[in-house]
Amino acid sequence: MSEDVIATIKEQIETNPILLYMKGSPQAPQCGFSAQAVQCLIGCGQRFAYVDILSNPDIRATLPGYANWPTFPQLYVQGDLVGGCDIITEMFESGELKILIDAAVPADSA
Repeated sequence: MSEDVIATIKEQIETNPILLYMKGSPQAPQCGFSAQAVQCLIGCGQRFAYVDILSNPDIRATLPGYANWPTFPQLYVQGDLVGGCDIITEMFESGELKILIDAAVPADSA
């Protein structure tokens, strides 16, 4: 794994309270799992950052090993890996995701 790519990933995760690594963009997801994850996040009502792994092949190749999570999308909240589409969807349906997302948003930007 390239140290530069790992440094970039760490910076992205640390500087964005809510970050989704996905295929495509929230406006144009490139797979069904990414589309589902985006809909759950939008349903929580807070802004989130994203990284399109299709246009960032180094991150796409490195992140699964860094995170010890083989698939995309990957959701990070306050620096911690939450999980992929199934976990995101389950948490959204139970209401846990909104609680987690709301807690991650700085009070002055809510």
